[in-house]
Amino acid sequence: MTVTRRELARCDWAQNADARMQQYHDTEWGVPQHDDRALFELLTLEGAQAGLSWRTVLARRAAYRHAYHGFDIARVAAMADAELEGLLQGSGVVRNRLKVYSVRDNAAAAVASIAEHGSLDRYLWGFVGGQPIRNDWTERGQVPATSAVSDAMSKALKRAGFRFVGSTICYAFMQASGMVDDHLRSCFRHTRPAEPGSAAAGEAPVRRAR
Repeated sequence: MTVTRRELARCDWAQNADARMQQYHDTEWGVPQHDDRALFELLTLEGAQAGLSWRTVLARRAAYRHAYHGFDIARVAAMADAELEGLLQGSGVVRNRLKVYSVRDNAAAAVASIAEHGSLDRYLWGFVGGQPIRNDWTERGQVPATSAVSDAMSKALKRAGFRFVGSTICYAFMQASGMVDDHLRSCFRHTRPAEPGSAAAGEAPVRRAR
């Protein structure tokens, strides 16, 4: 018998969600991402989510890409105040002045991080030693909202000038970018942790469901 996409077993936050959320879960969430622009986009969207639902932000993703020049980091870092003010007038992004302006601040911090580390990818993935942390949770309640790694990332990013990067946001970002794989064991996207003694063994568990 053929199993349709809707019949697939997913993490419970996506199982009965709308098509956009399921597509995101099935094709992006937990997939290792190493492109600087894509990483900056995810960090921006996770920051925008603070106090809101992920569904709300995901529905505005196209608007964010248009508003912030396809997340070209250098172009965002150079955005003028007038352009940012314009985004608060019906551009489709979350109309919170602190969040809108923080994207430019974060782009400037990202430019500095790239200059220091060679890429945003190298800098951010350095917090997990360059390898995904793959967990083996059986239920949503086991998935944490923060971890020691997200705590360390949050402190470091704040020191580097990033904003809206609390530990919970950093943990969600790690999940979104595949630095942490928190698909439940029952989910068709689940990847079992490496066996002891293998190259990827020794990764510490951490993470949250949406």
